[in-house]
Amino acid sequence: MQRRHFLSLIPASTLLASDAGPRLRPALCAYSFRTDLQSKKMSYEEVIRYAAEHKLDGVDLTVYWFPSTEDKFLYGLKQLAYKLGVEIYSISIRTDMCKKPGPEADKELGELRKWVDVAAKLGAGHIRVFGGKVPKDSNDAEAAGWVVQVLSKAGEYAGTKGVMLGLENHGGITDKAETIVDIVKRVNSPWVGINLDTGNFKTKIYPQIETIAPHAINVQVKVEITEDGKKGISDWDRVAKILVANKYRGYLALEYEAAESASTAIPGHLEHLRKVCAKFSS
Repeated sequence: MQRRHFLSLIPASTLLASDAGPRLRPALCAYSFRTDLQSKKMSYEEVIRYAAEHKLDGVDLTVYWFPSTEDKFLYGLKQLAYKLGVEIYSISIRTDMCKKPGPEADKELGELRKWVDVAAKLGAGHIRVFGGKVPKDSNDAEAAGWVVQVLSKAGEYAGTKGVMLGLENHGGITDKAETIVDIVKRVNSPWVGINLDTGNFKTKIYPQIETIAPHAINVQVKVEITEDGKKGISDWDRVAKILVANKYRGYLALEYEAAESASTAIPGHLEHLRKVCAKFSS
Protein backbone atom coordinates (compact mmCIF):
# COMPACT_ATOMS: atom_id res chain seq x y z
CA MET A 1 0.00 0.00 0.00
CA GLN A 2 1.35 3.44 -0.92
CA ARG A 3 2.06 5.77 2.02
CA ARG A 4 -0.27 8.44 0.62
CA HIS A 5 -3.19 6.00 0.52
CA PHE A 6 -2.31 4.67 3.96
CA LEU A 7 -2.30 8.18 5.44
CA SER A 8 -5.68 8.89 3.88
CA LEU A 9 -7.15 6.10 6.02
CA ILE A 10 -5.95 7.67 9.28
CA PRO A 11 -8.26 10.22 10.97
CA ALA A 12 -6.99 13.80 10.73
CA SER A 13 -7.05 14.14 14.51
CA THR A 14 -4.71 11.17 14.85
CA LEU A 15 -2.29 12.63 12.33
CA LEU A 16 -2.34 15.96 14.13
CA ALA A 17 -1.53 14.39 17.47
CA SER A 18 1.24 12.12 16.20
CA ASP A 19 2.86 13.96 13.29
CA ALA A 20 2.47 17.67 14.00
CA GLY A 21 4.50 19.32 16.71
CA PRO A 22 3.50 22.50 18.53
CA ARG A 23 3.12 25.67 16.50
CA LEU A 24 2.18 29.07 17.90
CA ARG A 25 1.78 31.96 15.48
CA PRO A 26 2.15 35.64 16.52
CA ALA A 27 -0.71 37.96 15.63
CA LEU A 28 -2.32 41.27 16.54
CA CYS A 29 -5.89 42.21 17.41
CA ALA A 30 -7.01 45.43 15.76
CA TYR A 31 -8.72 46.26 19.07
CA SER A 32 -5.27 47.11 20.41
CA PHE A 33 -5.54 50.33 18.39
CA ARG A 34 -9.19 50.96 19.29
CA THR A 35 -8.70 54.64 20.17
CA ASP A 36 -7.07 55.44 16.84
CA LEU A 37 -9.51 53.32 14.85
CA GLN A 38 -12.51 54.92 16.52
CA SER A 39 -11.18 58.44 15.91
CA LYS A 40 -10.18 57.48 12.35
CA LYS A 41 -6.56 58.41 13.02
CA MET A 42 -5.74 54.87 11.91
CA SER A 43 -7.33 52.76 9.21
CA TYR A 44 -7.73 49.00 9.01
CA GLU A 45 -5.33 49.04 6.09
CA GLU A 46 -2.75 50.58 8.40
CA VAL A 47 -3.33 47.85 10.98
CA ILE A 48 -2.49 45.26 8.34
CA ARG A 49 0.63 47.18 7.29
CA TYR A 50 1.65 47.48 10.95
CA ALA A 51 1.35 43.71 11.38
CA ALA A 52 3.52 43.14 8.32
CA GLU A 53 6.15 45.63 9.53
CA HIS A 54 6.36 43.83 12.87
CA LYS A 55 6.75 40.40 11.24
CA LEU A 56 3.46 38.95 12.41
CA ASP A 57 1.66 36.04 10.78
CA GLY A 58 -1.88 37.31 11.17
CA VAL A 59 -4.40 39.92 12.25
CA ASP A 60 -7.72 39.68 14.04
CA LEU A 61 -9.84 42.54 12.74
CA THR A 62 -12.24 43.82 15.38
CA VAL A 63 -15.12 45.02 13.19
CA TYR A 64 -16.56 47.71 15.47
CA TRP A 65 -15.22 50.57 13.35
CA PHE A 66 -15.50 49.08 9.86
CA PRO A 67 -16.44 51.96 7.54
CA SER A 68 -18.32 49.53 5.32
CA THR A 69 -19.11 45.87 4.72
CA GLU A 70 -19.32 46.36 0.97
CA ASP A 71 -17.25 44.10 -1.24
CA LYS A 72 -14.97 46.94 -2.38
CA PHE A 73 -13.77 47.56 1.19
CA LEU A 74 -13.57 43.89 2.23
CA TYR A 75 -11.78 42.71 -0.88
CA GLY A 76 -9.40 45.65 -0.67
CA LEU A 77 -8.35 44.52 2.80
CA LYS A 78 -8.04 40.93 1.61
CA GLN A 79 -5.86 41.91 -1.33
CA LEU A 80 -3.59 44.10 0.79
CA ALA A 81 -3.13 41.38 3.40
CA TYR A 82 -2.29 38.81 0.73
CA LYS A 83 0.29 41.06 -0.90
CA LEU A 84 1.94 41.77 2.47
CA GLY A 85 1.96 38.13 3.53
CA VAL A 86 -0.33 38.65 6.52
CA GLU A 87 -3.40 36.49 7.09
CA ILE A 88 -6.72 38.01 8.10
CA TYR A 89 -7.45 34.90 10.06
CA SER A 90 -10.19 36.20 12.35
CA ILE A 91 -12.72 38.95 12.90
CA SER A 92 -14.15 39.92 16.29
CA ILE A 93 -17.78 40.96 16.72
CA ARG A 94 -20.19 41.90 19.51
CA THR A 95 -22.95 39.41 20.26
CA ASP A 96 -25.40 38.76 23.09
CA MET A 97 -26.90 35.31 22.77
CA CYS A 98 -28.63 35.33 26.15
CA LYS A 99 -31.95 35.79 24.39
CA LYS A 100 -34.97 33.58 24.88
CA PRO A 101 -36.42 32.10 21.69
CA GLY A 102 -38.31 34.74 19.73
CA PRO A 103 -37.69 37.93 17.77
CA GLU A 104 -34.62 39.06 19.74
CA ALA A 105 -32.89 35.70 19.39
CA ASP A 106 -33.77 35.63 15.70
CA LYS A 107 -32.29 39.11 15.25
CA GLU A 108 -29.09 38.02 17.00
CA LEU A 109 -28.82 34.98 14.75
CA GLY A 110 -29.35 37.16 11.69
CA GLU A 111 -26.50 39.44 12.74
CA LEU A 112 -24.23 36.46 13.31
CA ARG A 113 -24.97 35.13 9.86
CA LYS A 114 -24.21 38.53 8.36
CA TRP A 115 -20.78 38.56 9.95
CA VAL A 116 -20.12 34.98 8.88
CA ASP A 117 -20.60 36.18 5.31
CA VAL A 118 -18.17 39.05 5.94
CA ALA A 119 -15.57 36.68 7.40
CA ALA A 120 -15.91 34.37 4.42
CA LYS A 121 -15.32 37.25 2.00
CA LEU A 122 -12.21 38.32 3.93
CA GLY A 123 -10.92 34.75 3.97
CA ALA A 124 -11.05 34.67 7.77
CA GLY A 125 -11.55 31.19 9.18
CA HIS A 126 -12.64 32.34 12.64
CA ILE A 127 -15.01 34.77 14.37
CA ARG A 128 -14.74 35.76 18.03
CA VAL A 129 -18.23 35.90 19.61
CA PHE A 130 -19.62 36.76 23.06
CA GLY A 131 -22.18 34.84 25.09
CA GLY A 132 -23.75 37.92 26.65
CA LYS A 133 -25.17 38.96 30.01
CA VAL A 134 -27.70 36.95 31.99
CA PRO A 135 -30.98 38.93 32.12
CA LYS A 136 -32.12 39.99 35.61
CA ASP A 137 -35.31 37.95 35.29
CA SER A 138 -33.39 34.79 34.30
CA ASN A 139 -30.61 32.59 35.71
CA ASP A 140 -27.35 31.06 34.48
CA ALA A 141 -28.85 27.70 33.60
CA GLU A 142 -31.68 29.15 31.53
CA ALA A 143 -29.48 31.73 29.81
CA ALA A 144 -26.86 29.09 28.95
CA GLY A 145 -29.59 27.09 27.26
CA TRP A 146 -30.53 30.09 25.14
CA VAL A 147 -26.89 30.58 24.13
CA VAL A 148 -26.69 26.93 23.12
CA GLN A 149 -29.73 27.33 20.86
CA VAL A 150 -28.47 30.47 19.09
CA LEU A 151 -24.88 29.26 18.84
CA SER A 152 -25.96 25.88 17.47
CA LYS A 153 -27.88 27.53 14.62
CA ALA A 154 -25.07 30.00 14.01
CA GLY A 155 -22.55 27.16 13.92
CA GLU A 156 -24.60 25.30 11.34
CA TYR A 157 -24.58 28.34 9.07
CA ALA A 158 -20.91 29.10 9.73
CA GLY A 159 -20.06 25.57 8.67
CA THR A 160 -21.61 26.16 5.26
CA LYS A 161 -19.15 29.02 4.77
CA GLY A 162 -16.10 27.30 6.25
CA VAL A 163 -15.91 29.66 9.24
CA MET A 164 -15.40 28.67 12.88
CA LEU A 165 -17.01 30.46 15.83
CA GLY A 166 -14.98 30.96 18.99
CA LEU A 167 -17.04 31.71 22.10
CA GLU A 168 -14.94 33.95 24.34
CA ASN A 169 -14.61 33.82 28.11
CA HIS A 170 -15.88 37.37 28.44
CA GLY A 171 -17.80 37.69 31.69
CA GLY A 172 -21.57 37.39 31.89
CA ILE A 173 -22.70 33.87 31.05
CA THR A 174 -19.09 32.95 30.14
CA ASP A 175 -17.58 34.21 33.40
CA LYS A 176 -16.63 30.70 34.54
CA ALA A 177 -14.57 28.16 32.62
CA GLU A 178 -16.86 25.25 33.40
CA THR A 179 -19.89 27.13 32.02
CA ILE A 180 -18.29 28.03 28.71
CA VAL A 181 -16.99 24.48 28.27
CA ASP A 182 -20.46 23.12 29.03
CA ILE A 183 -22.04 25.42 26.43
CA VAL A 184 -19.57 24.42 23.72
CA LYS A 185 -19.97 20.72 24.52
CA ARG A 186 -23.75 21.01 24.32
CA VAL A 187 -23.52 22.81 20.97
CA ASN A 188 -21.39 19.86 19.85
CA SER A 189 -20.33 21.32 16.50
CA PRO A 190 -16.97 21.00 14.72
CA TRP A 191 -17.44 24.65 13.77
CA VAL A 192 -17.76 25.94 17.35
CA GLY A 193 -15.02 26.17 19.97
CA ILE A 194 -13.60 28.61 22.51
CA ASN A 195 -11.79 31.87 21.94
CA LEU A 196 -9.47 31.95 24.94
CA ASP A 197 -8.75 35.43 26.31
CA THR A 198 -6.00 35.22 28.92
CA GLY A 199 -7.00 38.46 30.63
CA ASN A 200 -10.70 37.98 31.25
CA PHE A 201 -10.81 35.58 34.19
CA LYS A 202 -10.63 37.37 37.54
CA THR A 203 -9.94 34.45 39.87
CA LYS A 204 -8.04 31.15 39.56
CA ILE A 205 -6.87 32.44 36.20
CA TYR A 206 -4.40 29.76 35.12
CA PRO A 207 -6.47 26.79 36.37
CA GLN A 208 -9.42 28.17 34.41
CA ILE A 209 -7.22 28.61 31.33
CA GLU A 210 -6.23 24.95 31.71
CA THR A 211 -9.90 23.98 31.82
CA ILE A 212 -10.76 25.62 28.50
CA ALA A 213 -7.44 25.08 26.70
CA PRO A 214 -8.49 21.70 25.23
CA HIS A 215 -11.37 23.48 23.48
CA ALA A 216 -9.47 26.60 22.35
CA ILE A 217 -9.52 27.38 18.64
CA ASN A 218 -8.04 30.87 18.99
CA VAL A 219 -6.10 32.65 21.73
CA GLN A 220 -5.88 36.34 22.59
CA VAL A 221 -3.19 37.32 25.08
CA LYS A 222 -3.32 40.33 27.37
CA VAL A 223 -0.32 42.10 28.86
CA GLU A 224 -1.94 42.43 32.28
CA ILE A 225 -4.21 40.25 34.41
CA THR A 226 -6.23 41.05 37.51
CA GLU A 227 -6.65 38.19 39.97
CA ASP A 228 -8.74 38.60 43.10
CA GLY A 229 -8.43 42.36 42.75
CA LYS A 230 -4.65 42.40 42.35
CA LYS A 231 -3.15 43.52 39.05
CA GLY A 232 -0.16 41.68 37.63
CA ILE A 233 1.69 40.77 34.43
CA SER A 234 0.36 37.91 32.33
CA ASP A 235 2.81 34.99 32.18
CA TRP A 236 2.83 34.19 28.47
CA ASP A 237 5.33 31.36 28.89
CA ARG A 238 2.97 29.67 31.35
CA VAL A 239 0.07 30.16 28.95
CA ALA A 240 2.09 28.74 26.07
CA LYS A 241 3.05 25.66 28.11
CA ILE A 242 -0.63 25.02 28.87
CA LEU A 243 -1.56 25.39 25.20
CA VAL A 244 1.22 23.13 23.95
CA ALA A 245 0.33 20.49 26.54
CA ASN A 246 -3.20 20.52 25.10
CA LYS A 247 -1.91 20.27 21.52
CA TYR A 248 -3.07 23.74 20.52
CA ARG A 249 -1.72 24.86 17.15
CA GLY A 250 -2.69 28.34 16.10
CA TYR A 251 -2.51 32.03 16.77
CA LEU A 252 -1.53 33.99 19.86
CA ALA A 253 -2.89 37.46 19.18
CA LEU A 254 -1.91 40.44 21.30
CA GLU A 255 -4.95 42.37 22.48
CA TYR A 256 -3.39 45.38 24.15
CA GLU A 257 -5.44 47.13 26.84
CA ALA A 258 -2.83 48.48 29.30
CA ALA A 259 -2.51 52.14 30.28
CA GLU A 260 0.68 53.00 28.38
CA SER A 261 0.17 54.45 24.91
CA ALA A 262 -0.37 51.72 22.33
CA SER A 263 2.02 53.35 19.88
CA THR A 264 4.93 53.17 22.33
CA ALA A 265 4.08 49.96 24.17
CA ILE A 266 2.95 47.55 21.48
CA PRO A 267 6.25 47.11 19.56
CA GLY A 268 8.03 45.75 22.65
CA HIS A 269 5.17 43.43 23.50
CA LEU A 270 5.10 42.11 19.94
CA GLU A 271 8.82 41.38 20.12
CA HIS A 272 8.18 39.39 23.31
CA LEU A 273 5.25 37.61 21.67
CA ARG A 274 7.33 36.56 18.68
CA LYS A 275 9.96 35.10 21.00
CA VAL A 276 7.37 33.16 23.00
CA CYS A 277 5.84 31.74 19.83
CA ALA A 278 9.24 30.71 18.49
CA LYS A 279 10.26 29.17 21.83
CA PHE A 280 7.21 26.93 22.01
CA SER A 281 7.02 25.94 18.34
CA SER A 282 8.88 23.02 16.84
